[in-house]
Amino acid sequence: MPGFLRMTLLVLFLLCLAAGGLLLLLNRPHTHDAPLFIASRWTRGNRLFPTQVAVFPDRVVRYTPRLFGHAEETIPIDQIASIKIDAGPLFADVIIETTGGSQPIICHGHWKKDAEGMRNAISRSQAVRPRAH
Repeated sequence: MPGFLRMTLLVLFLLCLAAGGLLLLLNRPHTHDAPLFIASRWTRGNRLFPTQVAVFPDRVVRYTPRLFGHAEETIPIDQIASIKIDAGPLFADVIIETTGGSQPIICHGHWKKDAEGMRNAISRSQAVRPRAH
C-alpha cells in the first residue's frame, strides 16, 4: 500500500505542477513595449486569467487571456473621449469612453494606484499626439 500511496501523491504533484505551469504560461504579459496594467486576482472575473491593459502611444489595448486563445479590444488614442475611475476601498474600475459613440471599454478590478496610472498614461499619450484639424 505505501507504494500505491506514493504513486498517487506523485501523480497529484505532477498534475498540480502542470496546471501551475499552464497558468503561468497563459498569464504572461502580452507586451513589454508599453505601460501594462494587470487586474488584481482578488477581483471577480480575474482569478485565473486577469485582464491586462496596455497603453501604447497610439492606442489602448485591453487583453484578456483564456484557456484557449484570448479576447482583445483596441481603441485608438485619438478616439478616447473620457476616462472615468469608479473606485472602491482597494480596487477600481476604469471606464474608457470613445468619441464614436461605441460601447465603452470597462477595465474591472485594478488596484486604485494602477487605475490612476492608466489614466495618466492615456493622458500623456493624448498630449503628445498631433491633433487632426
